[in-house]
Amino acid sequence: MLPDDTRVVSVDDHVVEHARVWLDRLPLRSREAAPQIERGAGGRDTWVFEGEPVSDFGLDVVAGKDPREFGIGPVGFGDMRPGCYDPAARLADMDAEGVWAQMCFPTFGGTAGTTFARARDKQLAADCVRAYNDFVLDEWCDYAPDRQIPLVLVPFWDVPAAVAEVERTAALGARSVSLLEAPHRLGLPSYHSDHWDPLLRACEEAQLPVSMHFVSSGAPQGVAPDADAFVSIALFGVNSVMACVDLLMSPVFHRFPGLRVVLSQAGIGWIPYVLERTDYSWERHRFWCDVDAERRPSELFRDHVYGCFTSDHAGIAQRHAIGVEQILFSSDYPHPDSNWPHTRKVLAEQLDDVPDAEARSIAEGNARRLFRFPA
Repeated sequence: MLPDDTRVVSVDDHVVEHARVWLDRLPLRSREAAPQIERGAGGRDTWVFEGEPVSDFGLDVVAGKDPREFGIGPVGFGDMRPGCYDPAARLADMDAEGVWAQMCFPTFGGTAGTTFARARDKQLAADCVRAYNDFVLDEWCDYAPDRQIPLVLVPFWDVPAAVAEVERTAALGARSVSLLEAPHRLGLPSYHSDHWDPLLRACEEAQLPVSMHFVSSGAPQGVAPDADAFVSIALFGVNSVMACVDLLMSPVFHRFPGLRVVLSQAGIGWIPYVLERTDYSWERHRFWCDVDAERRPSELFRDHVYGCFTSDHAGIAQRHAIGVEQILFSSDYPHPDSNWPHTRKVLAEQLDDVPDAEARSIAEGNARRLFRFPA
């Protein structure tokens, strides 16, 4: 059961950046091209970057809505709960759902900053990343530092600049770095190369776990082109399955034994089978394939990788095959997977047959230990 004194910690939620996040932080010469809100007819708010419309809000801001109201149509700040973008209102919504602390991914920039990576002006893009991080550290999290865990972005398209941003934000209190789950899908080197070594080393040295949110590198591949959007939504977690095996069979964890990776919003029910299958294949093919032949993948997983769930009865039932200490909780506010305002109630129901000590670890203790976020 979930003990009454457990302060639930969620490691996957989302902040909607208010309209002046970049206008207040970028130099005057960048203001015209900076991310900003353009208000249209009917209260429609659209993000504009480098003079071009980039995104509306849609499914990113549906907390509190009935699923019958879900859709991908544009909305504005007036159509969403203030808790999406206002730190005081967010605390009130967290209290209402029974969540004590959160770690939030960005909205406009994409969960790992891919919006900025597509910018024509890469210096502006890097400045936008830095401005976003300053917003997270100095405004969003500093409003309630015991209840918001600072997650930062890096300009991943420029590894030396990304290393510098890790070092800068670590000194200012960052607790995790959001990175792409599959950089090769964006035309960048994979984690099998040494391209990312300086960045991963910087994360390891700063004791910052890497958070890889599903679809940070794009929607699932291989879906029928005429399939309904639901098919991709249901398969989002498949990206993390592939990323998990890719990382386990790469040199990453051998080069960086202190590195920790969180597969955010990926679910956990798939983990026992994938580890079993990967170990089975490793036993038969490790001697001719270019992989480490000494440590089995499941051992590497238990030393380095964490799973994250919102609703996953299968995973909770198989928690010992995963590792109780590697399971984290995600409330996903204000996205459509969120159970707000019934988050704690739904989580307690899932943990109903779980011993108190294990339930407390899953709901709070594991996250506090991993992200160095003491009560």
